[in-house]
Amino acid sequence: MPVIHNRIALFRAERGMSRRELADAVGVNPQTIGYLERGDYSPSLELALKIAAQFDVPIELLFSFQPFESVATALRRASA
Repeated sequence: MPVIHNRIALFRAERGMSRRELADAVGVNPQTIGYLERGDYSPSLELALKIAAQFDVPIELLFSFQPFESVATALRRASA
């Protein structure tokens, strides 16, 4: 089964949202959010869509089969 990479922690931090707040908003246990962020668990399509809707972003900004570029790398590339 392929690994699904995500940016949940990044979006949570950007919005000042705790794992518990996100979990409550999408109807899961806070541990589930932790498992997702660490890559220990792959979300169902329904859960992935709920999380994307919570952050009001396309699902592709949150989840990918390929690792996401780090923020530091993207910033260095943008300033070059």
